[in-house]
Amino acid sequence: MSSFSTINSSADRPEDERLPLGRTAAYGFQHVLTMYGAIVAVPLVVGQAAGITADQIALLISSCLLMGGIATVLQSFGAPWIGSKLPLVQGVSFAGVAPMLAILAGGRDLATIFGAVIVSSVVGFLLAGAFSRIVRFFPPVVTGTVITVIGISLLPVAISWAAGGGKDGAADPTSLALAGATLLIVLLLSKLGVGMISRLSILLSFVLGTGVAAMMGMVDFSGVGNGALITFPTPLAFGLPRFEIASVVSMLIVVLVTMTETTADILAVGEITGARVDARRVANGLRADMISSAGAPLLNSFTQTAFAANVGLVAVTGVRSRFVVSAAGLIMVLLGLFPAIGQVVAAIPDPVLGGASVVLFGTVASSGVRTLAKVDYRNSMNLVIVAVSFAFGLVPVAAPNFYRDFPAWTQTILGSGISAAAIVAIVLNLVFNEVRLGNVAQPSVIAAAPVRIIGSDVLAQLRDGDRIENGTVVGHDGVEVAVVPDHRFEDVKSMIEAGEITDTTQLPAVLGAKQT
Repeated sequence: MSSFSTINSSADRPEDERLPLGRTAAYGFQHVLTMYGAIVAVPLVVGQAAGITADQIALLISSCLLMGGIATVLQSFGAPWIGSKLPLVQGVSFAGVAPMLAILAGGRDLATIFGAVIVSSVVGFLLAGAFSRIVRFFPPVVTGTVITVIGISLLPVAISWAAGGGKDGAADPTSLALAGATLLIVLLLSKLGVGMISRLSILLSFVLGTGVAAMMGMVDFSGVGNGALITFPTPLAFGLPRFEIASVVSMLIVVLVTMTETTADILAVGEITGARVDARRVANGLRADMISSAGAPLLNSFTQTAFAANVGLVAVTGVRSRFVVSAAGLIMVLLGLFPAIGQVVAAIPDPVLGGASVVLFGTVASSGVRTLAKVDYRNSMNLVIVAVSFAFGLVPVAAPNFYRDFPAWTQTILGSGISAAAIVAIVLNLVFNEVRLGNVAQPSVIAAAPVRIIGSDVLAQLRDGDRIENGTVVGHDGVEVAVVPDHRFEDVKSMIEAGEITDTTQLPAVLGAKQT
């Protein structure tokens, strides 16, 4: 049997599943397509704000792909004391965009940003062990809330991709049609009974959706093949890093936010895959994040973090192997070294990405709801914890400019719905569930629904499959079950046993006759 045959090294470690080489590469490429748009967005935005040339922006993009691939392999494949060894894809963090733009707006340059990333990431690496101990404060009421907010926070991205460039923010009909066609392809492929096709439904939808877009004249491959065949990002291409205290402090806040998000993603993927996650594993994952982030500036890249979108892909496909994600990391490295490959991927239209991502991101939210279903809401404030955490987590989704006039550090922490929900859920869980002082037996009228009971004699009359429809009881066979007044129950029961009543339609006449 080939070393790449489908085996589990241990029933307790589903993430160690090894698949055939071809399937591993295909599933890995599917991960790359899922996060490609997000990983190139940060260098595009920051590069334009820095006022650098188009060639230099291209260098930033290649560097971010290369570094993201290295970080992904380090996180998923792992090394001693480094890497969670879970199917987590790494890439440039969006959390750092606002502080980096602020640094540039203050007259600094990319060298100052790189210096701040290095110092803050080293501090994060040293704090990883201590930070991981908060994993005990992530019970289902916290993890379920955060996972749900992750999915909901990502959905606007998918919707904006699907909408295209309509006037005044309205959906463009052509783009919406293409996104709808791609979504339909995902659903049809997922419906097929062939497991391989179903698991590759996202990748195939990208390919087939791009084919539909090409027929609609919405794909531009003219940029493919321009430039050198192979490139390697020049280390320290923007000069030696410069270290400035104010910039370091702002990026240190970013590091704490990304550590919170990565912790949530580790717990989320552990929940989805069934992998065992403890404080040590979280610490190893955070160290992979931070050592990758500390080394990223040397290759002209920025702070690294786990990508929540790819957690959704794991949930959709059911492919839990970390080696698939390691393959994705190697593909990202190739994309960084071979620009032509990246140019082909970049040609995939946004509506195609949006149509497929609706399923991906919605699945993350659904996984969170499933986790919340495990929470005990009786005689507790768990319902309040979920409600308030949702509110804070969805502020950036409902009102993207809500924190615009707040201090920069506030925008960094609360501007990410994921980190905001995580922080609020952790704090409220501590206040209500860990610190028992001041708690009462019946804490709140909104803490849980009133306790309901039925008598055992009623339960004894029910059978598996019986249900309530429009105020009547319907049996498991679809026939209505008559409801008899308590004072007549024994009489009617005796008549049924004696064979005097053989059909439900006889009951109204029997009951009426007895009453007269």
